[in-house]
Amino acid sequence: MLAWSGSGRAAQKLKDSDCLTCHGDSTLTTDENGKQVSLYVDKDKLKHSFHGRLFGCVDCHTDVKSLVHDAPPKKIACAGCHEAAQQAYARSMHAKPAKAGAALGATCVDCHGSAHEILTPGNPASPVNHANIPETCGRCHGQKFITSSNGDSAQAFVSYQGSVHGRAIENGSQKAAVCTDCHGAHEILAANEDHSPIYKFNVPATCGKCHADVTQTFMASIHGQGIARGNGLAPVCTDCHGIHSIKKHEDPNSPVAGQNLSQDTCARCHEGVRLSQEFGLPGNRVSSYMDSYHGLASKGGSVVVANCSSCHGIHNILPSSDPRSTINHANLGATCGQCHKGVTQKFTLTRVHLGDGTQARDIDSVITRWVRLIYVPLIVIVIGGMFLHNVIIWRSKLASRRRAHPAMVVRMTVNQRWQHLVLLTSFIILVITGFALKFPDSWFAHVFGMGEHLRGIIHRLAGVALMSAGIYHVFYVIQSREGRRLIRDIAPRPADGFDALKAMRYYLGLSSEKPEFGRFNYAEKAEYWALVWGTALMGITGVIIWAKVWVGDLLARWWVDVATAIHYYEAILATLAIVVWHFYQVFFDPDVYPMNGAWLDGKMPLDHYREEHGLDTELDTETPALPGSPQGGRAGDTKPPAGAPAD
Repeated sequence: MLAWSGSGRAAQKLKDSDCLTCHGDSTLTTDENGKQVSLYVDKDKLKHSFHGRLFGCVDCHTDVKSLVHDAPPKKIACAGCHEAAQQAYARSMHAKPAKAGAALGATCVDCHGSAHEILTPGNPASPVNHANIPETCGRCHGQKFITSSNGDSAQAFVSYQGSVHGRAIENGSQKAAVCTDCHGAHEILAANEDHSPIYKFNVPATCGKCHADVTQTFMASIHGQGIARGNGLAPVCTDCHGIHSIKKHEDPNSPVAGQNLSQDTCARCHEGVRLSQEFGLPGNRVSSYMDSYHGLASKGGSVVVANCSSCHGIHNILPSSDPRSTINHANLGATCGQCHKGVTQKFTLTRVHLGDGTQARDIDSVITRWVRLIYVPLIVIVIGGMFLHNVIIWRSKLASRRRAHPAMVVRMTVNQRWQHLVLLTSFIILVITGFALKFPDSWFAHVFGMGEHLRGIIHRLAGVALMSAGIYHVFYVIQSREGRRLIRDIAPRPADGFDALKAMRYYLGLSSEKPEFGRFNYAEKAEYWALVWGTALMGITGVIIWAKVWVGDLLARWWVDVATAIHYYEAILATLAIVVWHFYQVFFDPDVYPMNGAWLDGKMPLDHYREEHGLDTELDTETPALPGSPQGGRAGDTKPPAGAPAD
């Protein structure tokens, strides 16, 4: 009786309720390659799923004939019903990693969900519903550990989330583009495949699915015509707007924002030689625009001044020879009139792109060239003459002031002055060439007309000279008597801090007692030791940058990056310290104006020295020959100058 009952039931088609007798148990699992896999089917989700409403379990699991499976049921292939989708998927990028065994290629269930719970795309709960597509794709493409294993980046998904499309979807839009609108659904192809909707020549049609009017206008433009002819250098939508990070044109971070168009977006093609070499177009259209009134106003921060699109149009860009072009001679009145109300035809004759590298023969270009030819030599002659005039007077007045002080103090020996001269010369060269290398487009990088290679050589030679002077100075202060005395006198002491405080109180009028100093005051000591530290630091970091390959092999690569940062900021600090601190001591201090000449002849007036260094009792002074005497006398000959004996 039991055998007959079982065979009779097996002959009948199994019902879903029969299958759920076992598969409705949430603890039901099976072992697959040593891993426990759940065989549980949620009855409610199956009932409301697309498959559950149309099919029974055995409609798909056709090899299941009885409740007790003689053999494990075969896996169901979606291609049995969805052949076209399967064929498209087989050609896609998702299928390729799966074929290669990477186990990272998305399969049907990764996007659509379990076959027992699958919902129609129109269902708001479906993972392939339009509003849910970004989240579904983001489960893989937003995970760095997944994308990096395939050589991709998760940044595309992150950028989309912040784009105008992603934000619109987040705000509930049902029309904004999602991943599948641009990449396709099942047949997702790489951008370099000519059938891909994101292949460069297919991008306008892809964007045109939503932006039909704009695409039609674009395809009639000079850029669209280039794409239609198969010109890969012509831009498409994504070249200007971006790819995943598309933003509104009002967004200051958008490449099509007014402030970014000229210098960044249009400049990528129209500033270099790329177009001029291929098509004979001028290659400096952006720089010539930036030299014009409009460009200068843009540099000044104007947000209303005309940019490239203001005159040439946005999607409807055409050559000036085309009657439809906004820059055609017949249309310039209307184009310029957008900003300049009441413009006349004569006004439109003014050139917008100045200095475009061509020898234009129109009257304004010819006159402009003659103005330049006249003024450049005139500026050199007039300003050069003024400079020479003032140097002659300044030198005469300086000599007169020094003659007015008969008694002089030997402040710097000949040896020290030579060290100072090498230091001064190499430092100035390093500053000019160093900042010119850092800012190659700056005005001081062009003043001397040197190329980057020559500037680099001169910079390194000056660096070698500076380091050589530093090494020589170390031996000088160790081996020579005057060097050892120099170090002894300029060594910092705790009293220097109190001297600085006393000086500030005196010069602020808070104290009537003027502080006195020895051979070197606190300011001179601070400057000397800052120079020692800065020279050593700049020398070490400079050598690291110079020998970056060797250092990068010996140490970690970040040592070079850190050395570069230190070298740059220490250079700024040293340059400003010289200008603000040292130049004041040498040029701008009213007591030494127009200049402290000790760096030239090593001497300074005795009365000024006693005023500034009254605690230095060992002075080496010189007085000029008196009228009628055979030679000049020396005061203080009984002792050599403290730390600075005559050579």
